[in-house]
Amino acid sequence: MRPFEGIRVIDCTHVLAGPFATYQLAVLGADVIKVEHPDDPDQSRSNGTDKSLNDRNMGTAFLTQASNKRSITLDLKAEADREVLKKLVATADVFVENYRPGAFEALGLGYEALSAINPRLIYASFSAFGQQGPRGEQTAYDHVIQATSGIMAMTGTKETHPVKLGSPVVDYSTGMTGAFALSAALFQRERTGRGQRIDMAMLDVAMILMSSLLTGYLRNGTHPKPHGNRHPHATNGAFETRDGLVMLGASNLRQQRRLWTLLGRPDMIKKTNNERDADHAREIAVLSEIMLTRTADEWETFLQANHVPAARVRTMGEAVADPQMETRGVIHRHANVDGIGHFGVPLSPFKFAHGGPRIDTAPPALGAHNEEVRHELLQEAEGTGPRG
Repeated sequence: MRPFEGIRVIDCTHVLAGPFATYQLAVLGADVIKVEHPDDPDQSRSNGTDKSLNDRNMGTAFLTQASNKRSITLDLKAEADREVLKKLVATADVFVENYRPGAFEALGLGYEALSAINPRLIYASFSAFGQQGPRGEQTAYDHVIQATSGIMAMTGTKETHPVKLGSPVVDYSTGMTGAFALSAALFQRERTGRGQRIDMAMLDVAMILMSSLLTGYLRNGTHPKPHGNRHPHATNGAFETRDGLVMLGASNLRQQRRLWTLLGRPDMIKKTNNERDADHAREIAVLSEIMLTRTADEWETFLQANHVPAARVRTMGEAVADPQMETRGVIHRHANVDGIGHFGVPLSPFKFAHGGPRIDTAPPALGAHNEEVRHELLQEAEGTGPRG
């Protein structure tokens, strides 16, 4: 039995962070019912690398985080459809939305209204800046939050910055953090019997992603500087080899001692980090020359065999092809999905010994479960359904 089997989640989210959060619960067994407008569905359905799928509202951006979910369509501006949603809420454990703060309150679907229907309901609102504060009503996407938070300002090189991170890490981190918050609230409810209100802000998550850098700034006002592929310690960073880049990770004093010994330069070993900082430029020059003597693969093999962290800089395709990925089960392969065929999606970054994350069903077409869910509501109202 997976952790969230028997838990029902009403998913009124769109784009990325919100759907990614509910996806985490879905792969762990929750019944996630995704609610979309019939004429204005989740915009992720029309985004991705396959234009033919985008045209069919099954874009790869949507496929990424929709397995194990069921899809229904409701126009929440219509009273009849709001009533359907309220009936669903009465049967649910979790309700998640990520629209502009105040939008659901204006529809009569805010926390106070829905918790009156179901006092055990966990109601989560995801937004760019949170439900209150001077920015509360502003909207944003991942890249806008990267700009707002300071992450961009510390990314890049001395010559070229700020630079946006290549992956929408704030969105995905908000999704994972949101799933953690929902899990904590469900656990808390087991002890208190009470529902919960969760206020989840992307900006807050972005700040947490910079935690040690934030602490440093709060201590002495030092702004984090962009280091590009380098690091304050020279033995941490990327270096050119005969055929590409290798990233060294000799971070601590013990590892830098091991690295310099392996490279035949014991004279470069430092006893303190202050000594490393003072000799940074010379260490870079020495390492730059030595690293050119082998290929990136040769350095990775040699250094890893001698317990020095190092890796050749890979493309996504090379990373996916790494045999390690197959052993971890991070990727789930969907086969022969109607109208789509074969495709792969990320599953989970962790394993359980039993009852762990698993994908059972393919991402749903828009409104694919309208009749099924309405029939269940009718049965439950009569006390004959699975949750009646």
